[in-house]
Amino acid sequence: MTARTITLQVNGRKVEADVEPRTNLADFLRTALKLTGTHVGCEHGVCGACTVIVDGHAARSCLMLAVQADGAEVETVEGLGRVDALSPLQQAFSDCHALQCGFCTPGMLMTLESYLREHPAPSRDEIRDVLSGNICRCTGYQGIVDAAMQAAAARREPR
Repeated sequence: MTARTITLQVNGRKVEADVEPRTNLADFLRTALKLTGTHVGCEHGVCGACTVIVDGHAARSCLMLAVQADGAEVETVEGLGRVDALSPLQQAFSDCHALQCGFCTPGMLMTLESYLREHPAPSRDEIRDVLSGNICRCTGYQGIVDAAMQAAAARREPR
């Protein structure tokens, strides 16, 4: 197969790269761009670990081809915050002990980030519903729901 040149924005940075047409977005992000925060779990779109935001919407990067992202704006967990300045959602995950092994955390964060941008005052049930496509084998989800609620409240507070 012949590689195709794609151009996209990744975490606010313009990226141009040659990619094989069969390469999925998760593998492209992890291998070509070294953005290893996007985790690959099931490779079937079921677990949610590979969730990124594409043009403002949560998307399973294991199910999307990199060539489909040509011209798109892609956000990965690396774009949420920095070690010295966590995003409100990342800080809430820390405060609420919303992670254990951390494997599912990037997908959880990106799913919630996308959702909270459009739903600033969610209920606990709405958070549980939006997270129903993300599997965590460690936490029992309570801390994750608490963190989402804390982050939503923090976003609504005047700065």
